[in-house]
Amino acid sequence: MFMKTLELDIEEQDLLDSYERDEWLSMGMSPEKLQQYQAYATVAFETDGLVSVILAKDDLKAIQQKATEAGISYQTLIANIVHGFVSGNLVEKSQS
Repeated sequence: MFMKTLELDIEEQDLLDSYERDEWLSMGMSPEKLQQYQAYATVAFETDGLVSVILAKDDLKAIQQKATEAGISYQTLIANIVHGFVSGNLVEKSQS
């Protein structure tokens, strides 16, 4: 919907195909390594700003459903919608 389609190179597509054929095995991870990677992820996904918005229950449910269909979190979908609007890529439909 508002997400760009990823274009994979040959190597990336081969890796994705291999993963989807269930050819990968988990090797486990020490608690220390897991904590380290969780810290990396936290830093990588920190936001520039935090905004609280109150939404109608039905709107939130609809956004969560759309996000699930797109395979992303509803917070990411909301951020994408806001970014699309402020960058001029998302405009209001005319009511004709």
